[in-house]
Amino acid sequence: MSARVLVTMAALAWLAAGPTTAAPLRVLSLDQCADQYVLALAPEAELALSPRADDPDSRLREAARGRRQVRPTLEAAIAFQPDVVVRYWGGEPRLLAALERRGVQVLLIDDATDMAGVQATLRRVSAGLGRAERGDALIQHMDAQLATIASPTEPRPGALYLTAGGFTAGRDTLVGAIFRAAGFANLAASPGFAPVSVERIALNPPLRFVLGFFDQIRADWRGPGRHPVVRRAAAGRVAARLPATVLSCPAWFAADAAAMLADSQ
Repeated sequence: MSARVLVTMAALAWLAAGPTTAAPLRVLSLDQCADQYVLALAPEAELALSPRADDPDSRLREAARGRRQVRPTLEAAIAFQPDVVVRYWGGEPRLLAALERRGVQVLLIDDATDMAGVQATLRRVSAGLGRAERGDALIQHMDAQLATIASPTEPRPGALYLTAGGFTAGRDTLVGAIFRAAGFANLAASPGFAPVSVERIALNPPLRFVLGFFDQIRADWRGPGRHPVVRRAAAGRVAARLPATVLSCPAWFAADAAAMLADSQ
């Protein structure tokens, strides 16, 4: 019997079966952001993480090491048979449709644009995993971090957020919320994400830059943010360099990013 026939038979059996209760809880994470949530909220569960769980830009990469990693495909889900699936953006259409037909609980991470949105996601995902108390603890961590940010005695100068790929983020983004929490004025003209041209920076350089994702040396190494003209314009004007680990997911560590930014000069 061919491998394809075996996979098809397993898929039909899996889809026909009702949801099962397993001990310990079996949790499938479909992308790197979901990895952060399941590692923090349900580390003792039987986890199947994404292939990017231990990448350098993963906040909880140390906790991910040695854990099972699977591709977010229908075949991987058939083999793992999760009780709960956590997702931000990952997963192929076949897999999502199959999960829906089978009635598997899928917990979605919202694309939050403020701290309250992150906390709402924490409450919902932690409750769905049966770990509400851990979600509450992470919310308390966020509140404690934000409470440590002292109001500046003088207004901070405005700053332009810039990634190595040449993008900025305006007020209606989580980066915008990080700026507000840290007391920085956001110089981005667009309310959302938008490209920033090298010419604009050359002709009208901002007083301050907040650089994001520049610690990922191999990422966008030829991007506009790394252009020599931009590098010269930013010399002596960088307020903070925020690492990818606090920017790559709408999670509780957005409050850590705000504290980092507030502590900058």
